[in-house]
Amino acid sequence: MRPPRPRLIAGLLLAPLLSGCFSSSGNDSSSGSSGTNSGTGNEGRRLRVALAFPPAENYSPYGQDAFDLSRLGVAEGLTRLDANGSAVPALATSWSSDQSGKSWVFTLRDAKFQDGTAVSAQAVASALAHTAEADPAPAAVSGVKLTAEAVGDDQVKVSTAEADPVLPLRLSNPSLAVFSPKAYGKDGKVNPVGTATGPFELTRITGDTAAALDRFDDYWGGRAQASGIDAKFVSDGTARANALRTGDVDIAEAIPVAQVTTLDKDTVHEVNTARNTSLYLNTRTGVFKDAGLRAAAREAIDTTAVAKGVYEGYAEPAQGLYGPALSWAAGKRTAPAGRAKAADPEGASITIATYNDRPELPEAAQVLQQQLKKAGFTVKLEVRAYAQLESDLLAGKFDASVASRNMMLDTGDPVTVLAGDYTCDGSYNLSLLCDKNVDRLVAAAQADADPAKRQDAAMKAESAILGTDAVIPLVHLKVVTGVGTSVKGAVLDPYERDFVGTGTRL
Repeated sequence: MRPPRPRLIAGLLLAPLLSGCFSSSGNDSSSGSSGTNSGTGNEGRRLRVALAFPPAENYSPYGQDAFDLSRLGVAEGLTRLDANGSAVPALATSWSSDQSGKSWVFTLRDAKFQDGTAVSAQAVASALAHTAEADPAPAAVSGVKLTAEAVGDDQVKVSTAEADPVLPLRLSNPSLAVFSPKAYGKDGKVNPVGTATGPFELTRITGDTAAALDRFDDYWGGRAQASGIDAKFVSDGTARANALRTGDVDIAEAIPVAQVTTLDKDTVHEVNTARNTSLYLNTRTGVFKDAGLRAAAREAIDTTAVAKGVYEGYAEPAQGLYGPALSWAAGKRTAPAGRAKAADPEGASITIATYNDRPELPEAAQVLQQQLKKAGFTVKLEVRAYAQLESDLLAGKFDASVASRNMMLDTGDPVTVLAGDYTCDGSYNLSLLCDKNVDRLVAAAQADADPAKRQDAAMKAESAILGTDAVIPLVHLKVVTGVGTSVKGAVLDPYERDFVGTGTRL
């Protein structure tokens, strides 16, 4: 079967969407240079890392655990994002779409799964089919009817019911990582141990507290310079900072701003991200089903107090859903339209939930508690680890939640997260928002292939979403990573998908 006539080529899908670039604490190279402390030849020493979010779904690639698999270098998909937010080759070397934009053909590179089998077109098509059938659907394919079929030995045809101009970006999402056929069980579960394609292979899982990984020597991108990774999942931010300070770990994710001054300044590395902290209001049940009370909550909140008092300069007061890391957003923003008039809370009782895996969130919730009490609400707080909170958040068991979200996390496309978070069928809709106008505007943005017009459409949708007061953006964040001075090549990723690379070493 001949592939469709090329229309869009890899790397040229969208103009750069994110200002800045990936950075590292040293030379992030996979050339084979092992560094001064890396042992003999290219063997390297094992890296010890502390991650903030324990796996909540037994390392299922169909939820947030997929990002742990990505950060640890275990799993990858057909494409990945480069520093500018464009789709570039990973397991696929090139791609093209037909005239309709509904079908794309991806040409695969010569690669192996960690179980030694070949990354064949049939294996890739089967993996994508499993993802499309997952319930609930991963956010990256929420509302997208995706099918995949092998075209010969080294090409896969991926089709969608409607034209999808950002499909190569969509396939970069860690939830669409490709695993070998033996990973997929009849119960719909996926076992990532020894079945992925990345430079590091999961070899031992200790519940939700730790994992061990060994270098995968047959990785298509070249052998990693570290021989393996010993990962700890440490929800407490102070404990992560202490582990770095005492030398128990080499790299620590998401250092709390309150701990930054306690660390050697040479170990503190910050990067602007597209991540926001926001207050999500439950629009389906309870107090905030009333738009007037949502407006009252919005008017009561002083975001500057959150930025200065909680984040101590590592955040800026929010201007909308898209922050300053997305340089195109400010010039396209319009004021929210259609907001309700604020009503008198009259002591209405609300519960705000948040998680302590990001230690600033409970502090932010406490600030909001005081501000909302002053406005006339009666406010209780519920704080748990994220793994124990996620299902209740998505089920709408609280009146409101304080959560952190990277607007480019799902695909690197500014529209996709809107579909996942704010539409009636969205799979990560913390506000439980279902608004016909929002759905219409998001659908229009999804259909536009021109990058500039897509951004314009995203901003129109942002205006409508903010007009409902379903979400109150609080701050735009910088992320602080702790990197030991002996580490070279640690990856500081604005998309928060990468943490270690083939060049990360001691």
